[in-house]
Amino acid sequence: MTLIAERPVDRRAPAIPATMSTIIGVGTAVTGPSVTQAELLGLMDIEDPKIRSIFLNSAIDRRNLSLPPPDDTGVRRSEPQGQLLAKHKRLAVEMGSQALQACLKQAGAALSDLRHLCCVTSTGFLTPGLSALLIKELGIDPGCSRSDVVGMGCNAGLNALNVVAGWSAAHPGELAVVLCAEACSAAYAIDGSMRTAVVNSLFGDGSAALALRNDGPGGSAGPRILKFASLLISDAIDAMRYDWDNDQGRFSFFLDPQIPYVVGAHAESVVDRLLSGTGLRRSDIGHWLVHSGGKKVIDAVVVNLGLSRHDVRHTVGVLRDHGNVSSGSFLFSYERLVNEAVAKPGEYGVLMTMGPGSTIETALVQW
Repeated sequence: MTLIAERPVDRRAPAIPATMSTIIGVGTAVTGPSVTQAELLGLMDIEDPKIRSIFLNSAIDRRNLSLPPPDDTGVRRSEPQGQLLAKHKRLAVEMGSQALQACLKQAGAALSDLRHLCCVTSTGFLTPGLSALLIKELGIDPGCSRSDVVGMGCNAGLNALNVVAGWSAAHPGELAVVLCAEACSAAYAIDGSMRTAVVNSLFGDGSAALALRNDGPGGSAGPRILKFASLLISDAIDAMRYDWDNDQGRFSFFLDPQIPYVVGAHAESVVDRLLSGTGLRRSDIGHWLVHSGGKKVIDAVVVNLGLSRHDVRHTVGVLRDHGNVSSGSFLFSYERLVNEAVAKPGEYGVLMTMGPGSTIETALVQW
């Protein structure tokens, strides 16, 4: 009897889509002064020891913020909703323009090459959307296809990437960009409460852009987008939310103190779903780009996925230097990985974001 040796399973060869998008460029931008957490406590005249502790134990060194000027008594007060919306528009266009142009430069492309622009924001509402404003501001071809993702929160960058990757795959050779512009200063309330203190200790202003193109097999260098997986934690749908505050006459953001543990407890299941059918294990993933949601969120994801501190070095570094810049945070981390130049052909990466809903979004890429 002839024995036929069983062929070992190749865990490093997932099924590759017939058409796919490749990431070919990234760019980021910030605006406003960069202030340390200690400086911010002074600027906002915060003396409550519990609130000061939240700021000083956040693992954040500094953030870019555009705060309201002090009034005649030297006190900074919450701006009315109308002024906040105007601030959002101004900062989003300013940062978005810079991030988009930096991204295209890194991709070796020009504004005239752009065929689809998808803009993401949750820190203000614009009609017409940010995509239309940027097309006019930068003189982009008015026939450029466009879309806007509004109100999906910190996970929205990956929601947009999922949609735009599909557009890119269906339009070979055409350039698409996902642009996240979050003017978190336009979502701040200054009222001395613990609810707003948690938010004010965390978020910063920032914008990030990612360029995609489907050049077919053997095309552009850069990671190919292979797969997405999502999870809505419906039992925690109110744990992160942005809703109307009748007392202040403005929108106010809320973060449940338990959200880091909720996200951490569900991180494993969504990553397992992402890798299902690919033949890959978590140990095969060489690069993890996790949303800089906060120290406790990062720690919970690290513990539940069995990651090392090295795995989340860029996530931690972005939190330290910029705070949570909402939907674009993971792209700030991706830019640092690109600049580090350590990713090798054939290696895999996982992108992970989390936000209101509560939701976790993931994507699998391969260099």
